[in-house]
Amino acid sequence: MLAIIGGSGFAQFPELDVLQRQSITTPYGDPSSEILHARLQGRELVFLPRHGDGHRLPPHLINYRANIWALKHIGVTDVIALNAVGGITAAMAPQQLVVPDQIIDYSYGREHSFNLLLDNYVNHIDFTQPYSEVLRQQLLKALSAAGSAHVAQGVYACTQGPRLESAAEIRRLAQDGCDIVGMTAMPEAALARELEINYAALCLVVNWGAGVQSGQISMAEILANLEQGVAQIKSCLLQMIKTPNINDVQK
Repeated sequence: MLAIIGGSGFAQFPELDVLQRQSITTPYGDPSSEILHARLQGRELVFLPRHGDGHRLPPHLINYRANIWALKHIGVTDVIALNAVGGITAAMAPQQLVVPDQIIDYSYGREHSFNLLLDNYVNHIDFTQPYSEVLRQQLLKALSAAGSAHVAQGVYACTQGPRLESAAEIRRLAQDGCDIVGMTAMPEAALARELEINYAALCLVVNWGAGVQSGQISMAEILANLEQGVAQIKSCLLQMIKTPNINDVQK
């Protein structure tokens, strides 16, 4: 089963034909919101808004463990995560679509593992490739089929938030080899790997990182870029849903 985790700007998906709203309580607490069981172009999937109804949860307070555990519990095998991000390198201009292939985690204080309740011992997952390459390739094919310009790889820097970064922090991220910056890739991706869920991300650049260009970053700018980019995100998802074996994807 495919799940879409909607990030900032993607909490609503009117194209979904909602079949059921499911409330789940997990060993780790409650997920961000009810899970929507729905159809999109005749194919069943589930949808979970990462920040909750009304975008009420900041990145550092999202219950990532509850979200991922709940999806696994109802039979989800594949997750497409939608992320709004800032651009660091020249190719990552606002409104650019990116399918990242790597992550560097700068977050702190978040619950990063299911280990104790899963196995009662430390389980060191392999995280060499944090995203499912099969799912990444399906996203890339869908973007091409939808006619959407995109960048096929990139390093996602996951910062703590909810504040945006300083110019010096963005310079440091650039020196570390990061291409885009967001606040929600981790621990979400690693938790999915622990539960053997295929996971990939589709990112929309909504602003330049601090100091990349002159001037301050405004929420008006971010919201305007989100509004223009959402249609491309949806076109990609609609193309991807047409893939006959989306629910049979293997790692």
